[in-house]
Amino acid sequence: MKKSLLRASAMGAALSAFAFTAAFAQDAAPAAGTTPPQEDGLLMDEIVVTAVVSQTSKMRSSVSVSALSADDLLQVAPRNTAEIFRNIPGIRSEASGGEGNANIAVRGLPVASGGAKFLQLHEDGLPVLEFGDISFGNADIFLRADANVARVEAIRGGSASTLASNSPGGVINFISKTGEKDGGSLAITRGLDYDTTRGDFDFGGHIDENWRFHIGGFYREGEGPRNANYTAESGGQVKANLTREFEKGYARVYFKYLNDRAISFLPQPMLVSGSNSDPDIRSVPGLDMRDQTLHSALFLTNTGLDGNNNLRTNSLKDGMHPVSTAVGAEFKFDLAEGWSIFNKVRMAQTDGGFVSIFPMQVTGAQALATEIGGAGASLRYTDGTRITNPSALNGNGLASRVALFDVDINDFSNFANDFKLTRAIVAGDSTIDLTAGYYKARQNIEMDWVWNSYVMEVKGDNARLLDVVAANGTLQTAGGLLAYGVPYFGNCCTRRYDAQYDIDAPYVSAALEMGQWNVDASLRRDEGKARGSYTASRQAQVDVNRDGSISVPERSVSIIDTANPQPINYDWGYWSWSVGANYMINPDLSVFARASRGGRANADRLLFGRVRADGSVATEDAVDMVNQYEGGVKWRGDGISLFATGFFAKTQEQNFEATSQRFFDRTYEAKGIELEASYRYEGFSLTAGGTWTDAEISKDALTPALKGNTPRRQADFIYQLTPSYSYDVFTVGANIIGTTKSYAQDSNELVLPAYTQVNLFADYAITEGLVLSVNVNNLFNAKGLTESEEGSITQGQTNIIRARSINGRTSTATLKYTF
Repeated sequence: MKKSLLRASAMGAALSAFAFTAAFAQDAAPAAGTTPPQEDGLLMDEIVVTAVVSQTSKMRSSVSVSALSADDLLQVAPRNTAEIFRNIPGIRSEASGGEGNANIAVRGLPVASGGAKFLQLHEDGLPVLEFGDISFGNADIFLRADANVARVEAIRGGSASTLASNSPGGVINFISKTGEKDGGSLAITRGLDYDTTRGDFDFGGHIDENWRFHIGGFYREGEGPRNANYTAESGGQVKANLTREFEKGYARVYFKYLNDRAISFLPQPMLVSGSNSDPDIRSVPGLDMRDQTLHSALFLTNTGLDGNNNLRTNSLKDGMHPVSTAVGAEFKFDLAEGWSIFNKVRMAQTDGGFVSIFPMQVTGAQALATEIGGAGASLRYTDGTRITNPSALNGNGLASRVALFDVDINDFSNFANDFKLTRAIVAGDSTIDLTAGYYKARQNIEMDWVWNSYVMEVKGDNARLLDVVAANGTLQTAGGLLAYGVPYFGNCCTRRYDAQYDIDAPYVSAALEMGQWNVDASLRRDEGKARGSYTASRQAQVDVNRDGSISVPERSVSIIDTANPQPINYDWGYWSWSVGANYMINPDLSVFARASRGGRANADRLLFGRVRADGSVATEDAVDMVNQYEGGVKWRGDGISLFATGFFAKTQEQNFEATSQRFFDRTYEAKGIELEASYRYEGFSLTAGGTWTDAEISKDALTPALKGNTPRRQADFIYQLTPSYSYDVFTVGANIIGTTKSYAQDSNELVLPAYTQVNLFADYAITEGLVLSVNVNNLFNAKGLTESEEGSITQGQTNIIRARSINGRTSTATLKYTF
């Protein structure tokens, strides 16, 4: 009852503010035709190009769209791509995992497992990966922001349902520079209080009156934002494009090569006391949640079997290791009588790997030894040094049974082509834009999960592996290795995928601009097929290391059951539609409304549980549908601009989570309000955004008791605020990001506390073109939990949970020369 009243009060306050703003805007705005539109910080006159029916200005569009310029990206001081997304209203980005593997949600659409299921990440209008939540292959792992980016556009809901496949929640599009402006930049960045060195460059311009180009990229080396004691980040990318302009259009080719290694931070042990509703969460002694990690220079190799059951050794230094070579082209030409053709195509050869440490169990060191080796068992380091007092080990007395999430990404190659034929019809003061298009895509998902289990101490500075010795002196582990596989998880996770997903999607749209009205409608039919095989594991005695003897871990080894692959053979199809209208009350004030229905085809997360023996899946499992309704107001005055949107969404969800080994079959409902605002006065600038969301699990087929609960990690309110001031050669500002409390799990017991993160930035123009910048990420070294494996604690005692916090304070200095 208290929760319902709180939500009702918050909703009432938000709606009152919304109504007041609209009324104030209408009263304050000048009459139509009396004043020209004012310059505004939200760039309402900028043409929207991402996932829209007709390329029109933000002011006249009936979608919720935000854009971040290259300068905006510098100000938010991101340490990874996911931190950029936190500055987009409506987007909840859990940016605590490192350079990738972030959980990204939009407008209360769920993150039941991981990744960005209902949201696609694009580069120049085509998806980086067709599915944003591939297990251990989230799309953000394969995306990097650098000096090539001209701006980032984000569409939430709306026409994303019909202008892209598998992205009913929205599209975030990284739009590249194309040489329209002559010049470039060189920059060197160095960590002031942590080990990172990065170089960025970009250069572009006109070759002659018809040809232009752009090229850029980055390379970086360092330990990263946490104390890993080895080079945990190493690599970079290069991107280039070449454009030929013609009298009635253009043609462009582009290229990208990404080869980067970055550590992945998974949940780590923390201590919790107090109660579920008011927890006191703190670091384990010797393992700070903000700047330390279980990763260690003393645990850098993993030896086991590969997907073909051959001997394999992998380096933990690889972390998240995307390798992608992409080539593409696009062209647009205006034909006679208002006809135009437009095509984008990209082919990417992508592979790599993912390896990181996940604590399956954290408990007292002696208790773990006894559980593994029986009564009288003891612990020792792998060099043979005996641990005589396990209860005092590292000042916390803890040890952990860890799973090494070790995944070979053999082939994530993809192909996408988007062709459009358009016709613009002008009738008096009205314009009708008609579009017929065809989208064709293919996504390969070929990967091997080859997880092993280890025993290690709980320590943030070069944690060591531990051996367990039984009372009779028999070694139960081998150099800290407990098992080839993960028996603690039921030996679930030695597996192989070899799947291909093909998508064909014709679509049509119509857009009318008539006086103060913009009206559009669009329809899309997605047809897809999944083909291939997946293979589980079986247990066998194997001399893995080929030393002629069988150790305890080698008595039962998880191997790929290559003789018994299971088929993948199912099709899917669904209709998506979107209808919207925008009305210009005057040049500085407009209102809009939209209704949409879109779908998301499920891919690899259906395997090992939802696929039948013949390779088929149930129709309701193949596709999750999302119904959305939204309406809002856009207004600008003298240096002020505001964008407010109310929304409602109903979402189906089928999913699987690797860390908990759980399937989901649910329906969610979410309603809320997005606010985005900007204010500029002389040298002062302020941008702000906030999203209030009231979400609930409206149906759960597998756990009916969860009906009515709030989805895990969904806060009622998230916000961002960026004030800055420029004077002469100086600029100084802050980027403030925060969230109210949320529940750790769907059971709605343990609360993840609210937190606010403050980032600072300052620029000094040394001379023309040369700028020194300093930025501080998480100035006050705040702790902010983004997830927890545990959903409840026992009151009156100290509990151990496994959770992820945002990184602690890190500072960098950048010297950049622009020419």
